[in-house]
Amino acid sequence: MYPFSTMNPQDFENLLSVYLDAAFFPRLRELDFRQEGWRLEHENNQDSNSPIIFKGVVFNEMKGALTSPEQLFGIHLQNKLMPSHTYSHNSGGEPLNIPDLTWQQLREFHATHYHPSNARFYSYGNLPMERNLELIDKLVLQKFDKIEPKTEVPNETRWNEPREFHVHCAPDPMAADPEKQTTVSVNYLLGTITDQYESFLMSFISSLLVHGPPAPFYKSLITANIGSDYSPYTGYNGSTKDASFSIGLQGIKTEDLDKVKQLIEQTFDEVIQTGFESERIEAILHMIELSQKHQTTMFGLGIISSLMSSWNHDADPVTCLQVNKHVNQFKQSLKDNPQFLQEKVRQYFKENSHKMVLVMTPKEDFKKETEDAEQQKLSEMVARLSTQDKEKVFQTGLALAEEQNKEEDLSSLPTLRVSDISPQLVRTHFDLTNIGGVQVQCCQQPTNGITYFRGLSSMKTLPDELLPYVPLFCGVITRLGAGDMSFQELAQREELKTGGLGMGTHLVQYHSDVMSYEQGVTLSSSSLDRNLPEMFSLWTEIFNRPTMNDNDRLSTLVRMSASDLAMSLANSGHAYAMKGASSSLTPVARLQQLMGGMTQVTFMKGIAECEDMMETMTKLKQVASHLLNKENMRCAINSSPEFMSSALSELESFLETLPGQAGNNESMFVKQACGFVPSQERNHYELPFPVNYMSRGIQAVPYTHPDFPTLRILARLMSAKFLHREIREKGGAYGSGASMGTDGVFKFYSYRDPNSVNTLESFSHSVEWAIKGDYTQQDIDEAKLSIFSAVDGPVAPSDKAMTFFLSGISDDMRQQQREGLFAANKQSLIDVAQRYLTPNAQVTAEAFLGPENTMSQDKAGGWKIHKEAM
Repeated sequence: MYPFSTMNPQDFENLLSVYLDAAFFPRLRELDFRQEGWRLEHENNQDSNSPIIFKGVVFNEMKGALTSPEQLFGIHLQNKLMPSHTYSHNSGGEPLNIPDLTWQQLREFHATHYHPSNARFYSYGNLPMERNLELIDKLVLQKFDKIEPKTEVPNETRWNEPREFHVHCAPDPMAADPEKQTTVSVNYLLGTITDQYESFLMSFISSLLVHGPPAPFYKSLITANIGSDYSPYTGYNGSTKDASFSIGLQGIKTEDLDKVKQLIEQTFDEVIQTGFESERIEAILHMIELSQKHQTTMFGLGIISSLMSSWNHDADPVTCLQVNKHVNQFKQSLKDNPQFLQEKVRQYFKENSHKMVLVMTPKEDFKKETEDAEQQKLSEMVARLSTQDKEKVFQTGLALAEEQNKEEDLSSLPTLRVSDISPQLVRTHFDLTNIGGVQVQCCQQPTNGITYFRGLSSMKTLPDELLPYVPLFCGVITRLGAGDMSFQELAQREELKTGGLGMGTHLVQYHSDVMSYEQGVTLSSSSLDRNLPEMFSLWTEIFNRPTMNDNDRLSTLVRMSASDLAMSLANSGHAYAMKGASSSLTPVARLQQLMGGMTQVTFMKGIAECEDMMETMTKLKQVASHLLNKENMRCAINSSPEFMSSALSELESFLETLPGQAGNNESMFVKQACGFVPSQERNHYELPFPVNYMSRGIQAVPYTHPDFPTLRILARLMSAKFLHREIREKGGAYGSGASMGTDGVFKFYSYRDPNSVNTLESFSHSVEWAIKGDYTQQDIDEAKLSIFSAVDGPVAPSDKAMTFFLSGISDDMRQQQREGLFAANKQSLIDVAQRYLTPNAQVTAEAFLGPENTMSQDKAGGWKIHKEAM
C-alpha cells in the first residue's frame, strides 16, 4: 500500500502523479537494485584489495529487523501456520535468501504484480471523485492492457491434526530473569476474511478472550505470574486471507511450557461452560461505538487499512464498512441463541484441528550461528567469482559510487511553491477560566458526542530520588484498582464508560529558555457525553482511594513494562540513541533520558529482577502523595458547544473531591535548572545487534529564539539532500536524518546502520556541506514545504489547543515561528550552521546502540561503554 495525504488540492494532484509514476513506471535500473536491495562490493569501494562483503539497504534492514525476538517469533508463526503458499515466506526478505534475488527477477515480479489489473485505488476526502478517476485513467489505466496477474492467494490446506514447532532466538540481555526467556503460543487458523460477518465475530470474540484484566485469558495467564506478558501477536489477525488467533505467554521458564498449554485448554473449556458476562459483552460494544464516533486525522487511512486485506482478496469493500449492520446481526444472533458465543468458541478452538503450538527458546550461540551462516554464504559466492567477475564487482562499485555522487534532476517533479502557502496560521479559539483555584482551558469543537478531558499535575514538589519511578507510577496507577473496585472491576468500568484512563510523564522545555522546563504527569480520558459523570467518578476513586497494597499485581505490571521496554530497543534504537546523545546538553533532555531513555530501561530491568515489590510499592506511594492532588494542577476540556456547560459542571464536581488546596492560576509550572552545566559525553550502549543506531546532539536554542525556525529548515535540508545520500544510499543504513527539537538540541541520527565511524564522519561532513552552501533555492523551498506540511497538518477536534495547554506555545508564538520559516534564506542557513554546528561552537555529545565496537574501545576517544545490560 502506498498512501499519501495533503490538505492542498494542487498538492494532492502533484503527489498523485508522482506516486502513480513511481508505482507503475519506476526505472528499476540495475544500480538502483544494487543500492536498495543487495550487492557484492569491496568493503572500501575504492580499494580492490579490500574484502568483498554484502551491502544493500534492504539487506541491512532485515538483518536489523530480525534482531527483535518479537518480530522473529511473528515470522515463524505465520510461516509455519500457513506453510503452503505465499505466507510461508518472510515478506521483508530472509537475509540469507536476499542475495539469491536477481535484478531480472525483480523486474519480472514488478511487471506482473505492479499492474493495474492487480491494483486497488482508494481516495477519501472532499475533492471531486470524478477528477481523481480522470487523473488515474489518464496517467495509468490508458497505458495498460488488461492481464490475468494470477496473484490469487489460495486458502490454506487444513490440517487433520495439530502440529508443534520449536525455534530459537538470541538470548535477551535485558531479560529480568535469564531463566525465563521462553515464549510459547497456541495458534489456530480460522475462516476466510472475505466473510465479513464471520470476521467481525472472530475479532469480537478475540477481544472478549484477551483484552484487558477482565478477559478470561488475562485472568488465567497474566495474573498467574508465570510469564512477563502475552506472547507476541496474541489475539485475532485478519491481515492474511485465512484469519488466525494466537494465545500464549512470553518470559516463561522452559519447564512451564506444559502448564501454559494446559491453562489455555482449561480456559477455553471454562468459557464454553460458563460463557461471557453480559457486562463484558456490553463493554466491547461500547468500545466499538466510541471508535466510530472518535474523530482522528488518520480517519481515511484507518478506513483503507481496515478494508484493504479483505478487498485484496475480492471481498466487497462496502460490506467491510457496514459495522453497524454487523453489530445488529450479532445482537440478534445472541438474542436468538444465548449459547451463540460459546458455540463459536467451541467451533473456532476446540473443534479446530488446524492448531499449532510454537515454542521459541534462546540459544547462546544463535548470534554466532547467524553470523557464520552469512559468512559461509558470502564465502561461497565470492569463491565462485572468476578474476573477471571480481573486476566487474569492483567496477560496478565504482559506477554506483559515481551515480550516488550525482545531483539528481528533480525539475520534472511537480511541486507546490512556497508562495502557495498561507502566511497566516489557522488560529484556534479557546477560553481560560478558573474553577476552585484550578486553571481550566475550554475549547469548543465538533466532537461528535464525545468529551475529552486532560489534566496536568506538576512534579515541582517531587524529590529527585523519586523521578525514575514516575513512568512506572503512570503505567500502573490506573491498573491497580481503586476504591471498592479490584483491578479487574476498574478495568471493566473503564471499558464500559470511557475511552480509557491514561496517565503519562510530561517533560517539556520552556519555550523561551533552554535551562527552564516543566515536569509533571498528564491525565487523559474521554467518554460519550452521557457517560461523563461516570468517567470523572473513576478518576475520583483513583485520586482518593488508589489500591496500593497488591504487590503481586504490581509484580505483574512491572514485568510487563520491563518486557515492553526491552522489546522496543530493536525497533526504536535511534530514539534511544538520540535521548542518550542529548542527555548531557539540556536539563529537560537529561530528564527524558532518566525517564524514557536507556537509563529507564536499565532501571526497570533492575526492578523486575526484585522478587519483593514492597520497596517499590513504598516509592510509588510517595510519588502518589505528591501527584494525586490539585495543588499544582491545570485541566482542559474539549467538547461540543452544546455540552460544554455540562462538562464544566462535571469537572467542577470532580475537582471538589480532590485532596489538596488549589490556589494557582498559572499556564505552566516552570522550573529553573540549578547547577546544570552542559557537558560533552560519548556513550556506547553495547547490545548484541548486527547493526548500529547512531546519534550526535548539539546544544542549540529554545522554540521562541529567532534561529529556531532556520535550524529547523536546515535539519530538513541536511536530511534530504546530504544525509540520505551519504548514510542510506552509500552507507546502507535503513534510515538517517537530522532534527531540531523543542528540547533545545539539534540531533543527527541513523537507523539500522552497518557503520559507526563513517556515519559520525558523515554527520560532520553534512555541516561542512551546509556551510559551503552547495544547495539551490529549490532545495531550500522543498525543505520549507516539508516543514509546512507538518506545521499545517490537520488537527483532530480532540487535540485542538493542546499545544498551548501542554507547552505554553501560543498561536502568536506559532505565527512568529511561521514568519521565521518564510524568512529563512541561504545566508541565514549558512549563518546558523556556523554559529551552532561547527566543532567547538556549542557543546556536542554522541551516543549509539550497537555491538562491540573498536571505535568505542579506543580509550583516547573518550567513550563510556555501558555493559550493565549484557
